[in-house]
Amino acid sequence: MIRISRMTDYATVILAALARSPVPQMTAAAVAARTRIAPPTVSKLLKQLHRAGLVASTRGLRGGYQLARRADSISAAAILDALEGPLALTECASSPGQCDIEGHCRVSRAWQSVSGAIRRSLQDVTLAQLAGLENEPVHLPILEREVKIIGTRTRGAS
Repeated sequence: MIRISRMTDYATVILAALARSPVPQMTAAAVAARTRIAPPTVSKLLKQLHRAGLVASTRGLRGGYQLARRADSISAAAILDALEGPLALTECASSPGQCDIEGHCRVSRAWQSVSGAIRRSLQDVTLAQLAGLENEPVHLPILEREVKIIGTRTRGAS
């Protein structure tokens, strides 16, 4: 099963709360209250998101957190990269030369294509879409097209 971690899910909820916030910045406590995620978890994730350049922080009495850039310019891929590292379905899809059987493997190219299609699709999904700020439904034409092509190739190779 392909699944994001709970922490990545929580980070997305936090980013969505910041994107929907009517105030320019929110304290970690306010984010925790709005999202109902435990304050220590919110603080930890905000620090991680800050290190990744997805949120900006201001110290002091009027300090808090805000998105580092507009919600429509933060991709789902950037969120996943910040929390989990680059997406790859298999070792050979993450970086060539990592798998002992890569030179003889008949399925690696298909998995690499699927990983690439998922990656490109995640780059097309924005935080604005994830946060429900856009009325348009999320479509993943790259993924749909490439999975059909891979399926056609696989059936033809049997």
